[in-house]
Amino acid sequence: MCDDDIHQGLVQDPTVSRRAFGLMSLAAAGVATSAQAADVVEQDVEVKTPDGTADAALFYPSGKGTWPAVLMWPDIMGLRPVFREMGRRLAAQGYVVLVPNPFYRSKRAPVVEGAFDFNNPEDRAKLTALRAAMTNEGTDKDAVAYLAFLDAQPQTNRKRKAGVQGYCMGGPLSFRTAAAVSDRIGAVGSFHGGGLTTDKPDSPHLLIPKTHASYLVCVAQNDDAKQPESKDILKKAFADAGLKATVEVYPADHGWCVKGGQTYNEASAEKAWGELTKLYKEALT
Repeated sequence: MCDDDIHQGLVQDPTVSRRAFGLMSLAAAGVATSAQAADVVEQDVEVKTPDGTADAALFYPSGKGTWPAVLMWPDIMGLRPVFREMGRRLAAQGYVVLVPNPFYRSKRAPVVEGAFDFNNPEDRAKLTALRAAMTNEGTDKDAVAYLAFLDAQPQTNRKRKAGVQGYCMGGPLSFRTAAAVSDRIGAVGSFHGGGLTTDKPDSPHLLIPKTHASYLVCVAQNDDAKQPESKDILKKAFADAGLKATVEVYPADHGWCVKGGQTYNEASAEKAWGELTKLYKEALT
């Protein structure tokens, strides 16, 4: 697990407990607006994969109709209330959204309970084994299974392209999804994604030519400071592949899009959400 895969600082989310997680009705959550709560259906679901059964959360607009599918990969702390909030928000905009527990092979969600300090080696060590258990091959198989699950939902408009978005470690997972299900994915969003360009043969950016999507890559300023060449590598890879892409460094630190952490930056998070909204409107046709 590389440092770029994780948040910095303390993540204080006292709602992440097994009791609260099990009682995560829209009313109890208290994190969506009343309009969103009224317009979105939320379900705890289980998705069959080649390696087992993944627990996940599914969201879609209430009422009749069909909508484009979106797979949302969470960060290294996994499926938890803040990502349920994000799933509801996106579904309220007119999408069928699946937020999986990426660590289902090891543990059901939530994989972290209470406060979590990434500056504490003991806390960080708790996630090392979970992340290490995830392989590229497993991610690719999961991506296929998750898109198949979304396409099996009666609320999904299978005639329109699907989207995938990821946060921190979810950035590389989104790139892998776009390659593994290239016929379905029309848009990719990566938010403070870690390890998008490496010198290894499995670097996520090397998958770009295998994809047929438009991209939004929002880079954290401190990640850019550590690896300033990464954005240029990405821009060249997108240009060489002939793909539409926006690669932008935001004035915020790694983890800025996810509420509950010390690095959360509301202004930058809302800007990134707005750019994602525009991407999906244009690309998921």
